Amino acid sequence: MKLPGAKRKAEAGARSLSTRSVNYSTSPLLASKTPAWRSRFLVALVGLAFTGLLGRALYVQVIATEFYQKQGEARYAHTVELPASRGRIIDRSGQVLAASVAVPSFWAIPKEVDADPEKRRALAKILGWSNAEMERKLDPATKFVWLRRQADDQTAEAIKALGLKGVFADREYKRKYPEGEAAAHVVGFTNIEERGQEGIELAFQKDLQGRDGSRSVVRDRLGRVVEDIGDRIPAMNGRDIDLSLDSKVQFFAYQRIRDAVAENKAKAGSVVVLDVQTGEVLALANFPSYDPGERKNLSGAQLRNRALTDIFEPGSTMKPFIAAQALETGRVKPETVLSTSKGSVNISGWSPTDAHPHGDLSVEQIIQKSSNIGVVKLAMMMPPREQHELFTAIGLGQRPQLNFPGAITGKLRPYKSWRPIEQATMAYGYGLSASLFQLAHAYTIFARDGEIIPVTMMHKPGGEPVAGIKVFSPKTAAQVRHMLEMAAAPGGTAPMAMASGYSVGGKSGTAHKQEGKGYAGNKYRSWFVGIAPISKPRIVVAVMVDEPSNGVYFGGAVAGPVFSQVVSQSLRLMGVPPDLEVKPQIVAKQQATAAVEESF
Repeated sequence: MKLPGAKRKAEAGARSLSTRSVNYSTSPLLASKTPAWRSRFLVALVGLAFTGLLGRALYVQVIATEFYQKQGEARYAHTVELPASRGRIIDRSGQVLAASVAVPSFWAIPKEVDADPEKRRALAKILGWSNAEMERKLDPATKFVWLRRQADDQTAEAIKALGLKGVFADREYKRKYPEGEAAAHVVGFTNIEERGQEGIELAFQKDLQGRDGSRSVVRDRLGRVVEDIGDRIPAMNGRDIDLSLDSKVQFFAYQRIRDAVAENKAKAGSVVVLDVQTGEVLALANFPSYDPGERKNLSGAQLRNRALTDIFEPGSTMKPFIAAQALETGRVKPETVLSTSKGSVNISGWSPTDAHPHGDLSVEQIIQKSSNIGVVKLAMMMPPREQHELFTAIGLGQRPQLNFPGAITGKLRPYKSWRPIEQATMAYGYGLSASLFQLAHAYTIFARDGEIIPVTMMHKPGGEPVAGIKVFSPKTAAQVRHMLEMAAAPGGTAPMAMASGYSVGGKSGTAHKQEGKGYAGNKYRSWFVGIAPISKPRIVVAVMVDEPSNGVYFGGAVAGPVFSQVVSQSLRLMGVPPDLEVKPQIVAKQQATAAVEESF
């Protein structure tokens, strides 16, 4: 019975012995004292860590809060541009010549695009890409890629039908040109960003482009807009440009010059139509041309606005101005007779020649028959300075005051450098140069009773006559108009310029083309510049055909018929009543054959 108690005592004695065997004070690990600096160091580290965290929190939340807010917003908030609609270009009657229409453009985030090979191949086929090109475009390392900007309807529908993840559509504006190639050189065109590159599109870029707006949105990780935030800044659309151009006159002029170039196997051609009451440009057509909406594989020849940029020696079209100056100064009268026999004038051993001998001609016959000898005699009656001032007064050697890119000055040398032979040849259009537009502008002098008027491409509502600058007296202008009427009638150099139902007057011109330092023997420029109706002038029409090569090259025969057709159609479209009895076509053709071969 005592055994259990003895056992407990034995166990208790063992525990006591075990406790006493551990001496805390003599343990080398527990007996050593911790240095005070170590404790302080640890406390300091903890304190510095808290101080750093506090400083960082202060910097993020107080000092640099704006920066971090922007960084945060950049992860979800985006500014979406609201593109302004580019202004329209319209003609004088409100017909649209250029306008912007909304079209879809497709883009992608490559790393998010559906990886289905079959869908990718289908997309490549729609876009006209090879599979290798598709994979290169959709390289996951690329953050953004355009797939097709300004897609046509068929392409847009096909892309949408694929339902590819990671492919998105945005709205952009694409320029449309309803008149196509007929008005291309006036209207011009824009690039894919809708910035003007040529013509009116370039000249009025600031007015047309407007100002883009914007809105702030929240996008999800797939780029989808889920919420609008902040204020919306509305877009300010561009201003419409109201041109003086008449799209019907323009289209008809383009058709006629296009046909004339083809018929005469020519290199190019141009037509200018001016309203002599207002100075407005009603038509400015060139061929070859181009479609402003489809500009693939364009050449410089198509883009050139030849009526403004091409300069040439104007030939016989200068003769009426020399005659007018001689009349204005009282040196001659219309009936004054001059000898135009070969050799009747000699300048430093050189004598001008005519295509045919004419003998004695009155001043008005000199213009009617286009006599080089006769006009040289008139020119040599005046000093070089007077002739130079005349050319300057009619706008030669000066850039046309027209808000249009590409218009050039031409060439007119200072009179002090002229030799007598140069003054003589300038009288019939050699040794100086001008554009077709400059010639058309100069002829407004005869249409406006001796005044040269300012010209414009902008429409003037109301049609009030514009004031001009006097160059000749009304009497002189009327006398020259009669001479121009004779030149465009049987017995003159351009009876084919006669217009059905309207009296006309004008001057043909033919000149060898310059080639190197000389003139090409078989390359010509042919033109005709005239006024209609001659009884009460309303328009000036200038026509140029470059390098006709179908056997006929005289201005009256090549450019005259174009003038005739453009005049008849334009005046009818303008509501100008005929001032002549309409002759049967057979009679008109018979009269047209009675043309005098002009000298050039």
